[in-house]
Amino acid sequence: MINVRLRRLAGLRNAVLGMAAASLLVLAVAAPAMATPKGDFAVFAQCPLKNPAVNLCVFVQSTGGEFVIGNKTVPVNKTITLQGGSILNEETGAETFVGAANGETLSKTPLTVPGGLTGIKAPTWWPKELQEWFNKQINEGLTGVTATAELVGNPGISRTNLLFQEGVALSLPVRLHLNNAILGSACYLGSKAHPVTFNLTTGTTAPPLPNKAITGAVGELEFKDEFQLVVIKGNKVVDNAFSAPGTEGCGGLFSFFINPLVEGILGVPAAAGHNTAILEGSLQNATAEAVKNSEK
Repeated sequence: MINVRLRRLAGLRNAVLGMAAASLLVLAVAAPAMATPKGDFAVFAQCPLKNPAVNLCVFVQSTGGEFVIGNKTVPVNKTITLQGGSILNEETGAETFVGAANGETLSKTPLTVPGGLTGIKAPTWWPKELQEWFNKQINEGLTGVTATAELVGNPGISRTNLLFQEGVALSLPVRLHLNNAILGSACYLGSKAHPVTFNLTTGTTAPPLPNKAITGAVGELEFKDEFQLVVIKGNKVVDNAFSAPGTEGCGGLFSFFINPLVEGILGVPAAAGHNTAILEGSLQNATAEAVKNSEK
C-alpha cells in the first residue's frame, strides 16, 4: 500500500511540474522581447517611449565642474547622468520633462566632500604624492563624507534657452544626501519641501553679492542621422544665485545635536549669493520617432 501511495504522489508531482513548465513556456512565447535602441541611439534606452506624448529623448552627462554650498567646494569628478524624455509643444516651444522609463532619471553619484567633517585638507605647497595620501586618509576615514544629489521634483528643460544662452536651460530640484558613518543614513541638506534648486543656464548669471556674474557655454553642436540626433559636447551650465537650506536627519536620534554641528561645518543655511553650481559635459537629444525606428 505504501509503495502504491508513493507512486501516486510521484505521479501527481510530475503532473504538476509538467503543467508549470508548460505554463512558463506559453508565457515565454507570448511575451514579446523588449526592444532596445541601437547604434547612435543606444544611449536612449531609458527614454519613456511608452508615453505617446513624448516626442524627444534626452541624455545628459556631467563629467566636470563643481558645487559650492556655503563654505564647502565639492568637485564633480565622477559622471552624473540625467536621462528621460521631453514633450515639446511645437506651437509655443515649451517643454515638459518626463522621467526615465526605469525611474533612474538622475544617477545617484556620490561625490567626495573634501576635508569631510573636519574640513582639513593638505596644504597645496606639499608634494603632490603627500597631498594625495593625506587627503585620502581624511576623505575615506571615519570623517569622510560623500554628497549625492537626489531629485525631489520634476526637472525643467528648455533647448531654446540653452541654444540662445538666455534664461534657464535646465532646472534641477534636489536634496543632497550626506553619507557618513557618524551622520547615519538619513542625513540630507534640503528636502522635498525645501529643495536646493539649480536653475542652470548657458548664459550669464545675475547673482546677488558677494557672488559675481559667471557665464556658461553652449558647446559644439554635431548633427547626426539625418538631423534626427543632436550631440552637444563641451557644454557648460551654471547657476550662482540659488540659496541652500539647512540639514535634516543628521545623526539619527541625536539629530538635535548633530544637525547644528554639520550646518556649522558646511556653512548652511546659506543665502543666495554664497553658492555656485557648475556642470560641464555633454548633451544628446534625439526625436522619439528615430529612437523607435532604431529598435527595428
